[in-house]
Amino acid sequence: MKKALLLTALLAAVGAAQAQSATYAIDPSHTAVTFEAKHFGTSTLRGRWDKKEGTVTLDKAAKTGKVEFTIDMASLTTGTAPFDGHLKSKDFFAVEEFPTAKFVGDKFTFNGDKVASVAGELTLRGKTNPVTLTATNFNCYENPRLKREVCGGDFETTIQRSQWGIVYAMPAVTPDAIRLLVQVEAIKQ
Repeated sequence: MKKALLLTALLAAVGAAQAQSATYAIDPSHTAVTFEAKHFGTSTLRGRWDKKEGTVTLDKAAKTGKVEFTIDMASLTTGTAPFDGHLKSKDFFAVEEFPTAKFVGDKFTFNGDKVASVAGELTLRGKTNPVTLTATNFNCYENPRLKREVCGGDFETTIQRSQWGIVYAMPAVTPDAIRLLVQVEAIKQ
């Protein structure tokens, strides 16, 4: 009888632990990916990608997760069409040959119950390199309109563009170091 009770308790604990894991769909209207790069050491050039999609699996109890995030590279915009065209060319992102970029992260670190960073791999221009996105803000809340939990935050990293073969006008015009900022919200499914 004691073995049966112990087995029941163990199965209940495993079931409860599995129930903590949830999948969230990226909300494209509350998610943005932007970049910043110095221009001749004076001003900061900025751009963003408007089309992105992905999912986040998060287990707050186990402090684990996985994120898969895809960016449509043709959706790049800086507000200046000729500059956008140059950035989409082979000099920079080679969008015709490499229409998407993808980040897959499965190494989550937490500060208490909040995500502190996500480490994974960024595939850009057909090359994959490790990247860690550090949270400057993270929170989950019950969305009053959707009646579902939404989690998200602001993440950032600095990459060396040369790791992905983007070396045009480096370092005279634009340095190797490019700052990426990711604002993300994802809706529990």
